[in-house]
Amino acid sequence: MTPEAVLDIGLEGLTIAAKLAAPLLVTALVVGFAISLLQSITQIQEVTLSFVPKAIAVGIALLIAGNWMIAEAIAFTHTMFDRIPQLLSGG
Repeated sequence: MTPEAVLDIGLEGLTIAAKLAAPLLVTALVVGFAISLLQSITQIQEVTLSFVPKAIAVGIALLIAGNWMIAEAIAFTHTMFDRIPQLLSGG
């Protein structure tokens, strides 16, 4: 296994991790910002007001994007398994 192959696998792994995390993180970011803005406007400083809507929104995002996320993870896994003979032969 060449250093280039290791770097390529690492880059693909980081890319797929970012792609899989993006829908949930962006959802939490947008909802958190909206709740923070609401708390700033109304001066209500309740901890559960921030946590519960984010948890619900991330759950909904997981329901919506979950099928795509699983398909991407399976495709990545299949690609890695298909590359095993090539990596073992050193080519």
